[in-house]
Amino acid sequence: MRKLMLLAALATPLAQAESLEVAAHSMLRLPNKSASVHLEQLRVADSATLLLPASLTELKIDRLELGRDARIAIAPAEHELNIVAAHAALAEGSEFSAPGAPGTYERAARPGRNLDLRLEALEAERLAIDARGGAGAPGYFGLDGANGTPGGCTWGQASRGANGDDGGNGHDGAAGGRIRLS
Repeated sequence: MRKLMLLAALATPLAQAESLEVAAHSMLRLPNKSASVHLEQLRVADSATLLLPASLTELKIDRLELGRDARIAIAPAEHELNIVAAHAALAEGSEFSAPGAPGTYERAARPGRNLDLRLEALEAERLAIDARGGAGAPGYFGLDGANGTPGGCTWGQASRGANGDDGGNGHDGAAGGRIRLS
C-alpha cells in the first residue's frame, strides 16, 4: 500500500489529457498544478490565445494546430520551457510569445523565457517566436522649478523663479530569452 501511495505521489506532477481546444477570439490559461503536460491534440483557433503558466517546464503535444493570428503566450520564469510537438500546423500570423516582464520603480525588468522548441513535422509558411527581454524601468521625474516673487508696488522688481531638478535615468532592460529550435 505504501509503494502505491509513493507511486501516486511521484506521478502527480505529470498531467495528461486527450485534447484541448481554445475557441476563436478567446483566451485560456492552463492551470499551474503540474510541471509537465502531455496532450494528444492542441488546437488554438483563429485570434485565440493559450497562456502557459510559469510553473510549466515541459509540454508534449502529439498534434498542434494554431489558427490565423493565434498565440501561445508563455509566462516569464527562471527555468527553461521544453515544447515538443510531433506534428505542428501553423497558420499565417500565429506565434509563440515568451517575452520578459517590464521593470517598474520597485522591480527590475525580467528576461524573456528560455525555450527549447522541437517541432518534428512542421506545416507553416513562417515560424514566429518572440522572446524579447522586458523593458527597463522608467527614470524618476524631475522636480518643478520654484515660482519667483512678485515686484513691489512702485519701484519693485520681480525675481526669477528657481530651476527645477533633472529627472533620473531609466534602468536597463532585461536580456531576451534563448531559443533552441530543432
